[in-house]
Amino acid sequence: MTTTTALAESLDTPLELKELHALDAYWRAANYLGAAQVYLRNNCLLEEPLRPEHIKNRLLGHWGTVPGINFCYTHINRLIRLHDLSMMLVTGPGHGAPANLANLFLEGTLSEFYPELVHTKAGVTKLIEMFSVPGGNPSHLHPGTPGCIHEGGELGYALATAFGSVFDNPDLITACIVGDGEAETGPTATAWHSTKFLNPVRDGAVLPILHINGYKISSTTLFGAMSDRELLDLFTGYGYAVHIVSAEGETPQERAESHFRMASAMETAYQSIRRIQHEARHGQREERPKWPVVLLRSPKGWTGPQTVDGKQMEGSFRSHQVPAIDCKSNPAHLEIVEKWFRSYDLPALFTDGVPNSELLATCPIGDKRMGMSSHAYGGAVRKDLALPDFRQFAVAATTPGSVSLGDTGELGKYLREVILENEASGNFRIFCPDEMTSNRLGAVFQATHRQFAWPTNTQDDFMSPEGRVIEVLSEHNCQGWLQGYLLTGRHGLFPCYEAFAPIVDSMMNQFGKFLKVSDEIPWRKPVSSLNYLLTSEGWRQDHN
Repeated sequence: MTTTTALAESLDTPLELKELHALDAYWRAANYLGAAQVYLRNNCLLEEPLRPEHIKNRLLGHWGTVPGINFCYTHINRLIRLHDLSMMLVTGPGHGAPANLANLFLEGTLSEFYPELVHTKAGVTKLIEMFSVPGGNPSHLHPGTPGCIHEGGELGYALATAFGSVFDNPDLITACIVGDGEAETGPTATAWHSTKFLNPVRDGAVLPILHINGYKISSTTLFGAMSDRELLDLFTGYGYAVHIVSAEGETPQERAESHFRMASAMETAYQSIRRIQHEARHGQREERPKWPVVLLRSPKGWTGPQTVDGKQMEGSFRSHQVPAIDCKSNPAHLEIVEKWFRSYDLPALFTDGVPNSELLATCPIGDKRMGMSSHAYGGAVRKDLALPDFRQFAVAATTPGSVSLGDTGELGKYLREVILENEASGNFRIFCPDEMTSNRLGAVFQATHRQFAWPTNTQDDFMSPEGRVIEVLSEHNCQGWLQGYLLTGRHGLFPCYEAFAPIVDSMMNQFGKFLKVSDEIPWRKPVSSLNYLLTSEGWRQDHN
């Protein structure tokens, strides 16, 4: 086995052993806080032996994805500190909320919004006891989670939302954790192509991290069943520079090797993003830039119980939710949970509830914390849309029926002026599933093009990397892109045939729920409306 020192020296950007110990301590603390939220109601720092009355009456939550999310968060934090980055996080496995909450607590973001969640024993206890109880934090991400622009309550939309956040945001990198179960969905499959629309001159970048822990609720995932060679072929075909990271093991040495591999992959990925952007912004745009993707393989439920009742837990679908669910009535299960919790070595992580300074030093500070990214609070940074006087576009008709014109044809002229008046601010986009021309909105192309960053043919109309219209034949992508664009403070329009709009009906419901709950949270300011233009009549589509 390679020593940690030798492995560190082999990396392009060596991870010093002191920093390694701090990163691992941070990760262990986040893992403990994530697991404890699922199980405990008091004795939250294990100051006495665990007893049935310390366990929540009803155990709700998902443990399996938590350690992987924490591992990603740990190493994204390192990138932010190392390069003083502006980064935001979109978490696809929204049921991994205990992980996000644990990290937001450690970095100090939660206390900015919830003053009781401070770095004290009382703060730790409050964080843990309020999870998945009435009036507390739900088991999924929600608008009350600082930094959240995507709940993940319905899987498949994280990646498109992440890309929507970086359009016209040249300094932003959005990290997006995609679960391998989520990656089986159609919306995620099409969203991988979003890089082909990304303009590295005026847009930011997305760093996707596909977390492959191998299992869904009760069966293997498609991506978990694929070999590294197959994954490499697939994502190379999509156009990505692929970084496969294996993270596993229980011993300090094994964990160290996992941290080294992840640190190296993340640094290489970041450098490739900056290289693509630097070259494009200095007149040397690549024809087919290979944006990075990290494929992280780690055991489901990593660092949790190995077995329960003789059945494998870690690395199995059985760790997806609550590994040992009847701790109040089953002493053997209670013992398993206590042994698991104490394996994180709490005295080395907390002193009377205060996380130790070594692990806290791994967190970014101020608005560099992902939970405090200004981009995640679009209502607070939103600027008004410049709008022309619509009366200038009135159709002169002396009597009804005396003029024959199409509604959308006239609207196109108005939208053309909207684009022109907001071009300098980069504050407005149209996302459409290949229907601008068929919906008679062609006047828009007198002011802009369709944005497409990969090569096009000479006979293609109105296509360039600089457009303000993005068309792709995926209603899910259009909706996800627009949601990400709106929630980071901008304005947009989604034209779609009425017959095809029901494809995103479920997404619309999810977004409506997000807005409804946001309206009940004082620090969530209103964002711009999601505007649908529904054309055609019901199922009739004879040229609209």
